[in-house]
Amino acid sequence: MGAIEHVTDASFDADVLKNDKIVIVDFWAEWCGPCRQVAPILEEIANEQAEKLTVVKLNVDENPATAGKYGVLQIPTLNVYKNGEVVKQIIGAKPKAMLLRELEGTI
Repeated sequence: MGAIEHVTDASFDADVLKNDKIVIVDFWAEWCGPCRQVAPILEEIANEQAEKLTVVKLNVDENPATAGKYGVLQIPTLNVYKNGEVVKQIIGAKPKAMLLRELEGTI
């Protein structure tokens, strides 16, 4: 572990929107079972694609402003940001192969 950082409402702008790399934001919560299922998959992707992208987690219970701003109504939601803009949104836990297929063309 360690490849995934945690961001907050306060750090989101600097850590995500102004990041030079592609950033995948995992909107999650402690009580969310599917969020726990997707966490190790995201950790693998973060380690394998470290030169191309950054993966961060944002706890929606602790940081409701950012989740609300981006219309996150279900978790886990993965938003892919490029140059400060959302270029892809993936809702729900998915196996690694399916997740990588959905990310094709964005990473």
